[in-house]
This record gives sequence, C-alpha cells and structure tokens, in this order.
Amino acid sequence: MTPFTEEATSKVVDTPSGQVHYHEYGEGRPVVFLHGSGPGATGWSNFSANMKALGSQFRCLAVDMPGWGRSAAVTPAERCHHRTAVEFLDALQIESAAFIGNSMGGATCLKVAATAPERVTHIVTMGAGAGGSKLFGPADGPTEGLKVLQQAYRDPSPESMRALVDVMTYDPAFASDALAEERSRNAKSVPHHLENFITGIGKDRPHRATDAELASISVPALIIHGRDDRVVHFENGLKLCTLIPDSRLLLLNRCGHWAQLEHAEEFNRSVAGFLAA
Repeated sequence: MTPFTEEATSKVVDTPSGQVHYHEYGEGRPVVFLHGSGPGATGWSNFSANMKALGSQFRCLAVDMPGWGRSAAVTPAERCHHRTAVEFLDALQIESAAFIGNSMGGATCLKVAATAPERVTHIVTMGAGAGGSKLFGPADGPTEGLKVLQQAYRDPSPESMRALVDVMTYDPAFASDALAEERSRNAKSVPHHLENFITGIGKDRPHRATDAELASISVPALIIHGRDDRVVHFENGLKLCTLIPDSRLLLLNRCGHWAQLEHAEEFNRSVAGFLAA
C-alpha cells in the first residue's frame, strides 16, 4: 500500500473542468471525499485522518475541487462541482463510487446523486445545507459561521483562520493554532482561489439540489450533523432526512461543523458500517 503521507498520496488528473488534484490511499470499493468551501480547505486538510482509518477497507480518493487546493482556478461562473465529480470518475475509469462530503462537498454529493444516480452507490454528508425556508437561524443573510468564513477569505491571516476554526468546532481542543496556520498557508498559496470566491459571495448557487431533486434521490444516504453547528444549522439535516427517501440521520451532541474531525472514531465506524451494508 502507498505510504500514508501528503506527498506520497498526491496525484493529478486532467478533466474537462481543468486539472484536478487529489489524494489516493487504500484498496477496495472507491470512496470519493469532497471538502467544504472554507479558505484553505483541501481534500487532505478535511479528510486525511478519515482516509487513514478507512483505507484498510476502501479506495479513498480525497479531491481538491476546482477553485481550491492544488486544482485549477475557476471563476464562480465556471464552477460546477457536480459536473466535475462525474468527470473525475470518468478520468479514473470508475463506473460508480460512494461519495462523502462536508458542507459544500455534501451539497455536491447530493446534486450528483440526483442528476447522475448511476454513478453513485452511497452518499454521506456532514453539515450539508438544504435550500428553501428554515425555522431557525437568520431569516436572511449568512449565519454566524458563514460570516466568519467570508471574512477569512478577505483576510486569510492566521488570526482570521483562528476565528474560522473556532467557529467550525465545538471543542476548543480541535481549533488549534497549528490548524489555523495550515489553513492560512493553504489559502495564501493560490491567491486566485481567494479572489474568485470573493466575487461569488452573495450570488445565487444554481448547483445546489432542489427539494424535488432531493426527493428523487434513490441511493442510500447517511446524513450526519453536529447539534452545535454554527455554520449550517442542524435543521438542514432534519430537512434532508425528511426529503431523501432512503436516508438516516446521525445527530451528534457536542459537535460543530466538522463531525469527521471532532467525532472521528464514531464517524469512521458509522461510515464503514453504512458503506458495507
């Protein structure tokens, strides 16, 4: 098996959406991991620990989506992550895969399952949003966590990233200075990613699955949400579980936006069992 290091698992592949960088580890049925939208987010930063744990059972593929990490820079108008996800499978000659996504990555998983169901075996989302009216959270505009995220795009300093990792997590032990500094370095390494994201703030997101599309999803779905998520309120998880026919909801107390980090052992155990069923 490939040594488990950031560089040893690093690969690139060309797609119609541009060059896509990803990390590959493990053998078995393919599982695609899709990161969230925060500045400095990458497949490795979001999922390295989960890949290490699950790589003994699955072929883990953690992708930097276009506009993030080492993948191609794209404008908001050019960005279409669910299309890129299918192109990524095509490029690797993978007929179908399980998809795991955090936040924005979760939204992409849902859209792929709705629009290309033949390419998806299972979906797992963590902190994913659902469109439409909500009972809780702000009536209009971004949540507390999204405001911090947007500010970190405008000022990707370690101090801004410290505020970001703090609002993303429930337990301060997971909001380390080292993580904040890593995210700051990642974000500053490709200024075009920052600039392109900022130009898209406040604009429509046409690539999120509609309620009708969510209701059409036929593959098994595991919806994971933190009870204390300050970025995407847990009522989004309730709505997803209501709309998606073959779904189940794992709601975790003392958990923020990064369930895969804060509750890694339970996350890995639950995902492994779900994908094996």
